[in-house]
Amino acid sequence: MNNNMRTPDYTVSPSGLFDHIVAFLIGFVAGSMVLFIFYKIMILSIIGGAIVGTVWIFVSSNNAINKRKRKLRVQFFDLLEALSVSMRAGNPMAKALQNAREDLLLIYSDDSDVIVELDLIIGKFHNTVPLSEGIADFAQRSEIEDIASFASIYATIEGKSSRADEIVRETQQIISDKMAIEMEIETLMTAAKSEVNIMLLMPLIILLVIGYAGAGFMDVIYTTSEGRLVATGGFIVFIISFIMARKFSNVKL
Repeated sequence: MNNNMRTPDYTVSPSGLFDHIVAFLIGFVAGSMVLFIFYKIMILSIIGGAIVGTVWIFVSSNNAINKRKRKLRVQFFDLLEALSVSMRAGNPMAKALQNAREDLLLIYSDDSDVIVELDLIIGKFHNTVPLSEGIADFAQRSEIEDIASFASIYATIEGKSSRADEIVRETQQIISDKMAIEMEIETLMTAAKSEVNIMLLMPLIILLVIGYAGAGFMDVIYTTSEGRLVATGGFIVFIISFIMARKFSNVKL
C-alpha cells in the first residue's frame, strides 16, 4: 500500500507552471489577434492580449479541475465494479476495498486519485475509523454527486444490511446508465459546439479578408472616430456572443 498518505484537494488545479505558460500564450495570441482585427493598434493588441492571457490561466485552471473530477468519477465507477465482484464472492466491505485496490492497480497507477483515496479509506479503517466516515470524507472533498450518494447509502446500511453487495451493484448500474446518457448528450453537443465556434470565427475572417483585400474599403473603420466607435460596438457584441456561446454550450450534465 502507498505510504504517502497525502489528502487530495480537488478544489486546487492540478495544472503546473508549464500548463499556465501554455494557457497564457493561447489567451495572449487569441486576444491579440481579435483586438488587432478590430482596431489595428499594436500596443492595444499586446496589452489586451496580456490581459486575456492572464484571465485564460484561471479559465484553464478551472477546466483542469473539472477534467480531474470527470476522470475521478470514471475511476469511482471502476471501483464500484471491482467492489461488486469482490462482495459477490462473499468478502466484507473492508476486504472488498483491498481487493478492489489490487484490481484497479492493473489499470491505474499507484498515484492516481482513486488509489490514493482507497489508501486513505483503508488506512483510516485500520486506525479504527469506520469505513462510512472515510467514504463520506472522500465524497465531501470530491464534490461529486455519485460519490456523495454512495457515501450516504453506505452510511445507512453499514453493519445493518446483508444486501450490501446488491446495493453496490445497483449503485454501479445507476451510475452506468447516467454516464451512458451523458455520453449521448455530449456527442450531440459536440456538433453544436463546432457550429458555434464556426459562427464566432466567421465575423473575424470576414473583417480580416475585407480589411486586407478590400482596397481600402475598411480604412474608415480604423482612421475615424466614428469608425472606432463602430468597431468598439462590434467588439462588444463579439465578446458578449463569445461568453453566451460558452455558457450555453457548456451544459452541466
